[in-house]
Amino acid sequence: MISQAKANFQRISPRKARVIADLVRGRDVGEALQLLEFTRKAGAPVLKKLLASAVANARLKRPDLDPDGLFVSWATVDQGPNSHMRRWRPRAQGRATRIAKGVSHIHLQLDLR
Repeated sequence: MISQAKANFQRISPRKARVIADLVRGRDVGEALQLLEFTRKAGAPVLKKLLASAVANARLKRPDLDPDGLFVSWATVDQGPNSHMRRWRPRAQGRATRIAKGVSHIHLQLDLR
């Protein structure tokens, strides 16, 4: 592992973010950034910013490192807690049901090819 970056409590559902994480996993950094630039999905800007942060972390750790030699070795999206985004919808006969608002924890790792 050369560098890693985490984005906790991102306001996107894990199901939507996993689609984009699966898209960039295993790709070179330059290719992944370009792919995220032109992908029209809700999670693409979040993952693009996180990937740029991981590249910056790699440059801080090793200043002589060429970022073109890096690839996304590990990308996971986990569900975050929903305790602060509780919403309720009225239902029949005086009942109420909870609305699930998605919160994600996204982790990226970069490694040398």
